Amino acid sequence: MENIKVIFTKDSVGEVQLFSDDKKAGKMDISVSDGKLRVYHTEVDAEYEGKGFAKLLLNQLVIYAKENNLRIIPLCPYVLAQFRHHPEEYAEVWPQKKDIND
Repeated sequence: MENIKVIFTKDSVGEVQLFSDDKKAGKMDISVSDGKLRVYHTEVDAEYEGKGFAKLLLNQLVIYAKENNLRIIPLCPYVLAQFRHHPEEYAEVWPQKKDIND
């Protein structure tokens, strides 16, 4: 069973990390300020590719954003592609596409 946790440092820069059997399998680099959660990079270790782990990370990120009333700014190519392909799924956390470059 995967264990996903959100980790922030004091300056609101951090990672969303995904662990599989206590081994780090992937991460997203993020920062939070002014009600916006910026996603810079998504990475899944090679041995876990093709198992949907990037989507698991994104789902947890969206849950976190909703719980904390944050809008997601998808600077990461993977997250931006998911938002563009499934805008209805992410409308609550990505209400205005013009926010991409904020």
